[in-house]
Amino acid sequence: MQVTTCISSAEMGDVYKALADPTRRLILDELAERDGQSLFELCARLATRHNVTSSRQAISQHIAVLKEAGLVSSHRSGRTRVHHLHTEPLREIVDRWLADREDP
Repeated sequence: MQVTTCISSAEMGDVYKALADPTRRLILDELAERDGQSLFELCARLATRHNVTSSRQAISQHIAVLKEAGLVSSHRSGRTRVHHLHTEPLREIVDRWLADREDP
């Protein structure tokens, strides 16, 4: 039982770490609006819509952190890597703290 709790806490910590950075939150927002984007598309949308001028390598590193947290996955489609949003880790946070709360 304790081992499961420790694993759960580590995964939850990865989600918080992933959400801590504003650029990663913007990446998640963009994937929530339009799922299945390439790195090029994400970089272009971040630059034009949010004035984020990070390099492709920096955005790729942010995506790697989001993948570790289970918030993003990717697959290859030809020569392009396509990224997808996964909201299950966020639902776990909501279920843990907000689901049983009653409004005063």
